[in-house]
Amino acid sequence: MRTETSTPALLVKDVHKSFGKHEVLRGVSLAAQKGDVVSIIGSSGSRKSTFLRCINFLEIPDRGTFQVNGEDVTFRVGRDGKCHPSNWRQIERLRSGLGMVFQSFNLWPHMTILQNVIEAPVHVLGIDRKTAIEKAEALLTKVGLYDKKDAYPAFLSGGQQQRASIARALCVDPSVMLFDEPTSALDPELVGEVLKVIRSLADEGRTMVMVTHEMKFARDVSTRVMFLHRGQVEEAGPPSQVFGAPISARCKEFVAAGSH
Repeated sequence: MRTETSTPALLVKDVHKSFGKHEVLRGVSLAAQKGDVVSIIGSSGSRKSTFLRCINFLEIPDRGTFQVNGEDVTFRVGRDGKCHPSNWRQIERLRSGLGMVFQSFNLWPHMTILQNVIEAPVHVLGIDRKTAIEKAEALLTKVGLYDKKDAYPAFLSGGQQQRASIARALCVDPSVMLFDEPTSALDPELVGEVLKVIRSLADEGRTMVMVTHEMKFARDVSTRVMFLHRGQVEEAGPPSQVFGAPISARCKEFVAAGSH
């Protein structure tokens, strides 16, 4: 599981983000050591997904410091007064090491499952096709989808598509896995099969940051839990504290509602 190191796998400090005049993230920070599973919880509109998208630079924050495996991400203020990455190549390289799993799967519909999984290793990382296929087949076996490798996404259930998305994210050997409500688009009977795969990754010691509304799962697998409210960290700590003895009244109310 978790190994304490002097260099966190991910360190994010004081992130601010506005859309127009509306400030949606107000000084959010997160640290994940190698092997940590950090779950981000909170009601709809707390901007959990926006924060996760800032971590992966799909949204560029207005302010904040980012460090991935000890490497600082540098930003500059442009002529428009907004924050921009100083080096987009750095962003692309770091993003390729952050495996992102979206709530809506985001598989390419015109490609088979195997083609989806090998696309980034071959075309982004430059791995030779044979090696990428071998790795992809091993990962599809791991998530229980080897027999579906030649199928197209439209012929898979939502749970199968999400497991394929997880295999695709793993195929680039990410240092951190990012999950954006990976079960929210699934029918209830399919949620368990996806959570089982995510739990197995936690058991392997994968570093993960997960936005989720699956409270019991977050309590079971997380090393740390963050409760976001209106773009701020209202409570953070080990699951035993956040779920068992929350200090914040809002967090207490949220956890109580989720336990029914």
